Amino acid sequence: MSDSVSSKTSSRSSPWWATWLVKPLLALTGLGLAAALGGAMLAGIGLAVAYPQLPEVGGLSDYQPKMPMRVYSADNVLIGEFGEEKRDFLPIRQIPKVMRDAVLAIEDARFYKHGGVDYIGVLRAGLANFGEARSQGASTITMQVARNFYLPTEKTFTRKIYEMLLALKIESLLSKDQILELYMNQIYLGQRAYGFSAACDTYFGKPIKDITVAEAAMLAGLPKAPSAYNPVRNPKRATIRQQYIIDRMFDNGFITQAQRDEAKDEELAYRTKAPVSAHAEYAAEAARALMHDQYGPDAYTRGLNVYTSVRMPEQTAAYKALRKGLLDFDRRQAWRGPEAYIDLPADPKQVDVRVAEALEEHPDSEAIHAGVVMSADPKKLVVALQSGEQITIGPEGLRAVGNALSDKANPKVQIRRGAVVRLMQNASELWTVVQLPEVEGAFVSMDPTTGLIKAMVGGFDFGRNKFNHVTQAWRQPGSSFKPFIYSAALEKGFTPATTVNDAPLFFNAGVTGGQPWEPKNYDGKFEGPMTLRRGLAKSKNMISIRVLRSIGTKYAQDWITRFGFEADKHPAYLTMALGAGSVTPMQMADGYAVFANGGYRVNPLLVLKVTDSRGHALAQYRPAVLNESMRAIDARNAFMMSSLLQEVTRSGTAAKAQATLKRPDLYGKTGTTNDSMDAWFAGYTAHTVSVVWIGHDQPRKLGDKETGGGLALPIWIDYMSTALRGVPVEEPPQPDGLVNIGGEWFYEEYTSGTGVRELAPEPEDQAPPTPEPTSPDEKKNILDMFGNGKGQ
Repeated sequence: MSDSVSSKTSSRSSPWWATWLVKPLLALTGLGLAAALGGAMLAGIGLAVAYPQLPEVGGLSDYQPKMPMRVYSADNVLIGEFGEEKRDFLPIRQIPKVMRDAVLAIEDARFYKHGGVDYIGVLRAGLANFGEARSQGASTITMQVARNFYLPTEKTFTRKIYEMLLALKIESLLSKDQILELYMNQIYLGQRAYGFSAACDTYFGKPIKDITVAEAAMLAGLPKAPSAYNPVRNPKRATIRQQYIIDRMFDNGFITQAQRDEAKDEELAYRTKAPVSAHAEYAAEAARALMHDQYGPDAYTRGLNVYTSVRMPEQTAAYKALRKGLLDFDRRQAWRGPEAYIDLPADPKQVDVRVAEALEEHPDSEAIHAGVVMSADPKKLVVALQSGEQITIGPEGLRAVGNALSDKANPKVQIRRGAVVRLMQNASELWTVVQLPEVEGAFVSMDPTTGLIKAMVGGFDFGRNKFNHVTQAWRQPGSSFKPFIYSAALEKGFTPATTVNDAPLFFNAGVTGGQPWEPKNYDGKFEGPMTLRRGLAKSKNMISIRVLRSIGTKYAQDWITRFGFEADKHPAYLTMALGAGSVTPMQMADGYAVFANGGYRVNPLLVLKVTDSRGHALAQYRPAVLNESMRAIDARNAFMMSSLLQEVTRSGTAAKAQATLKRPDLYGKTGTTNDSMDAWFAGYTAHTVSVVWIGHDQPRKLGDKETGGGLALPIWIDYMSTALRGVPVEEPPQPDGLVNIGGEWFYEEYTSGTGVRELAPEPEDQAPPTPEPTSPDEKKNILDMFGNGKGQ
């Protein structure tokens, strides 16, 4: 009875919700605690298993970033950069505080407070991932360093766990400043720029030490998505993010209210000019090739700084002179037609996009712009440029196109709507239609006493043709090679006063070993006996051939090797007198340097110094000081050759040189090969030797009246007018062993009748009395066989 009463009493004292609500909650809490405990145990087991498998992070303490090779001129101008990653590694204390604050404000404001993982942020990201079935960030800077160095890029929960574990491991090894330094130098920020220092130069064209709050906020927005927030390509989107970051900097106490307002109002100016000089690409590429030969592929990642001998004032002068000369030549050529034709859409709204797409395949060549013809009539063109600007060209700017605007013009050359043409502004800022030259050229200048290369231009446009004609083009030198034959003759008793007959020559098949050969002078005229001095000044082929015949082709072939030429490139035939062998413009400069420096052979030198990314010297190249071990020819020989070559620039085929530059200390020789396929001028002063070559990559005729004196010499003069500015006149000193008699120079041993006073006639000096008629084709075959029939 009592038990029954007790039971009833108990049931009445327990409210209903205690049975149906509290007990289940207690049960659930117990299950939750058990699950949490089980989860913790599983997590502990997982960490125990995963942590030892994490990659070693010890390498971060001795991190060596990939840094590009940079090539500089002698006056410290950046002329080339090679490597996939553009980076300028800076210690953390050299990165301005405003840049560090901008990054912390948007990426990890509590960076200096947490231990590598911001647990609240990670929990928030985890809940978002479960709730929205997509990943969310909240990675700390340390976690981003872990990901960038060691983990794949896919966004998964597992990778996030590994990020956290690696972050904890990194924080135990490195200080906060070391971690931030790695992040700010390693992160990719678009346009090949890695790290904020490189990005500041890429986007703003300035050193990071000069960065403003607004600029720092713009760069700090790039890590999230460099392409999406690129301020040049997506200015609206980038500006929205920049403004948000400025507010974050203020909210975190990094900047004042006044600084925030000023930064929000600042109008940013972005780099429009390429960071690398556009005028020295061939020299930079030559230096790159030398470094690759020395260091292999590592040359592009170890941050080499390569300092060359090129000086930008001379380099720019050479670049402009060569381009001007090639454009002047091309203006004398017939209109070859538009570069391409494109179909323009009927919808005016789509035209601009189609024009922009088409012109991607026709990049500008400095001041020569590509454009698409919008409308055309005989007296006017309207052309759209890549920029969207439309140019109207009147009759004065259409002279180059001839009849191409006529309705009856050949369809292949006709200018009509959709034609891709080239435009250029002249000195009067008048837009004219031009053509990109088909002809190529080369220019090289060096110091003859040291071998240091002052300027190198390997072609018209590096972007169109990367073949370096200075070092890679093997061409016939024509008459510019004659001085080396004359130099050989001086050692055989010839003097500048030796008389040689400028008369016809005929070599029968028995002499040539093939078909008969009857060489000519360039002008087709024969002027009878004249001195060696006059013969070289007037570039008389008959004189050179007779001199070479007298001294012997084998002897001459051996002699020219003293100047750096390769004997097998110059077969021992009489055609060597007319420059029928093969040379490069660099070889010609090296050869003429022997005359310029008094008879010494110097090796061309482009790279002066190589340092690592921290400025420590890896290699130092010093030009040799001239000494007798470097002597190639007698000092007297060099002096007399300079005297002969001075006559060429005074009264000979290069007389325009002294007449234009108004100074006597100029020495050189023109060169024009058979059928005017190559045009040369090689010349020098006491401290500068420069060589110009012009020709087509696939040898063909330049034109009946195109010569070295008319094509190459003006380019040389144009360059020297800059190179010689402020340089006093300096003529070579007279060496011992020479005497001057009657205004002419002689070796002392050849003044008493022992030298060659004149050349006696030989059988070949008489043409056959009744020569068989020769067909034009046969004559051409003969000239082609010997490589050179005439030259200037």
